[in-house]
Amino acid sequence: MKISTFSSEFLPKSCLVKGNEVKLATSRLILLASTMPTFSHSNISSNIINTTTNNKLATMWREIQGSRNWENLVNPLDTLLQEEIIRYGEFVVACYNAFDLDPNSKRYLNCKYGKNSMLSEVGLGKSGYQITKYIYATTNINVLSIGQNSSSSSGRWIGYVAISSDEESKRLGRRDVLITFRGTVTNPEWIANLMSTLSPARLDPSNLRPEVKVEAGFLSLYTSNEGERFGLRSCREQLLSEIRRVINMYKNEEMSITIGGHSMGSALALLLAYDIAELGLNKNATTTRCNQLYESSVSESESNNISITVFSFGGPRVGNSGFKERCEELGVKVLRIVNVNDPITKFPGVLLNENFRVFGGRYEVPWSCSCYTHVGVEILLDFFNMQNPSCVHDLGTYLNLLKSHHHHKSLQLQREEEEDIDFFNIAKEFFLSILYYGEFLPFIW
Repeated sequence: MKISTFSSEFLPKSCLVKGNEVKLATSRLILLASTMPTFSHSNISSNIINTTTNNKLATMWREIQGSRNWENLVNPLDTLLQEEIIRYGEFVVACYNAFDLDPNSKRYLNCKYGKNSMLSEVGLGKSGYQITKYIYATTNINVLSIGQNSSSSSGRWIGYVAISSDEESKRLGRRDVLITFRGTVTNPEWIANLMSTLSPARLDPSNLRPEVKVEAGFLSLYTSNEGERFGLRSCREQLLSEIRRVINMYKNEEMSITIGGHSMGSALALLLAYDIAELGLNKNATTTRCNQLYESSVSESESNNISITVFSFGGPRVGNSGFKERCEELGVKVLRIVNVNDPITKFPGVLLNENFRVFGGRYEVPWSCSCYTHVGVEILLDFFNMQNPSCVHDLGTYLNLLKSHHHHKSLQLQREEEEDIDFFNIAKEFFLSILYYGEFLPFIW
C-alpha cells in the first residue's frame, strides 16, 4: 500500500510502506514535522542523560539491539528504543563536532582533541565510554580538496572506537564496543560516494562470495591502503585489529558491538558490521549471564555470539540483494533512520533498486543481482524546510525530531503484499530531488 504525505510546500513525499518480511522486517514509522526548524550538528545537546532505569535496559538490551528485528518496538516507537537511538546518534554527532576543518590548523582533517579528552570536549564526558582508537581513512581516488595540501591526503580522521566503562556496562547489561563514523566532508570522499558501481566485496579470503556486491566507492574508502606510504593501514585493517584486541580483552564478559554512522558513515558502518560477521570475529563469545537475563527463541549458537547492531542515520544503499541476504544470514541487525525527503537515502540505485527486482510481485527480473538494496528495519521521519533544503540530511535535525516525536502525528503501519510499483511517481520523485537538491548535495552528504 502506498501512503502519501504533504507536510512540505513543494516536494512530493510519496513513499512505499512495506510490512514485515520473514527474515528481516522493513517496518516503518513515519513521524511528521510540518514546521520543523533547522538545526546544525553543533546545536544538538551533547550531554547524554541516562533516563532509563538500570534494570529495564539491562534486561531488554538484546531486543533494543534488534535480536527480534525490533518487533513491536518501531510502531509505536518504544521509549527505550527511542532513547538508545538518540544516545548512539549523539556519539555520531561528536565526530562532526570534533573534526577539524580549519585549513590553517595543524590538525586539519583530523580530530581536534586527544583520545582521552575528546568526549569531554564535545560534551559527552559523562557518557560512560572511553575512546580506545581513532580511525583514519584514505581513498585511491587521486583528487585533492581545494586548499588541501598533499600531506593531508595521507588519511582523514573518520571516526573512533570506544568501550563502555564498568559502571556504564552494568547499566547497559553488557560491555558495549562502540564504533562511530562521520559522513562525507572532503572532496575525495564525495567523489567516492558518486562511484555508483557494484563490486564484489571479497572480504573473506576463505570464501570470496562473488554474489555479494557493494558500492565501489564505499569499498575503496573502507579497504584502500593508499596511506601505507605514510605508515597508515587501511580503515579496515585499523578497525579489525582494534576489534580483535578489545574482544580478546573482554572475552570473559558478555558484549555487544554497536556501530553508528551518518550518511557515508552509515555505509562504512554496514560494511564493518558485515565484515566482522563474515570473518566470524563475533562467534563463540562467552555469555555468562545470557541464560539468566534473556529468554528468546534464538538458538543457543546465536545467543553465544556477540550481537552486531548498526544504527544508520540518513544512509545510502550499500550493496545488492546478495549483500542484504548475506547480512541477514549472518545475523547483522540494522536499524535505518531515514527522512523521506532526504535524497541521499535514495542513492545509489535510484531506479534499479529493491523495488524493481520483482515484476508483478512474482517474477524476478534478470538484472536483479545488479539492483541496489537497502538492508534492515526502517524508521521514517518526515521533515523539510524550504528556506534551508540542506536540513533534510542534517543529523541534528534527525535527532531533534526523534526527541520530539511524541508531538507529531504517527501514521499506522501498513502491509504491502504484492503491489505493483508506481514507476511514474518514483521517477518524478527522483528528478525533483535532483532539481531541488542537486546544488546542495556536495555540502550535505
